Amino acid sequence: MFLVFIMGTVIFIISSVVMGLASILSKKAIIDREKSSPFECGFDPMNSARLPFSLRFFLIAIIFLIFDVEIALILPTVMILNTSNLIWWTSTTLFFIFILLVGLYHEWNQGALNWSS
Repeated sequence: MFLVFIMGTVIFIISSVVMGLASILSKKAIIDREKSSPFECGFDPMNSARLPFSLRFFLIAIIFLIFDVEIALILPTVMILNTSNLIWWTSTTLFFIFILLVGLYHEWNQGALNWSS
């Protein structure tokens, strides 16, 4: 038990020293206003670098990512069906698809999927 405490303390000290050194060495000495401004072929920027974007497009992109990750989680179940309990995996996959469909219905009902509004 004492050995675990000593090893934990040593690991904590080493990681603290490494993080402290990285923090000290990564600081810039001179902060230049020209270097932190956007660069546009040597000319002053014609437009603002911070353009607003459509929140509806952002919401559609987030919904796509969520469904894409969930589909990627469903795909390995096809490979595992031969080696596992068929009833358990079928019920789990159907429950997962049911949750996806409920989420899709909720997004559709809230109007998040209507692009033109």
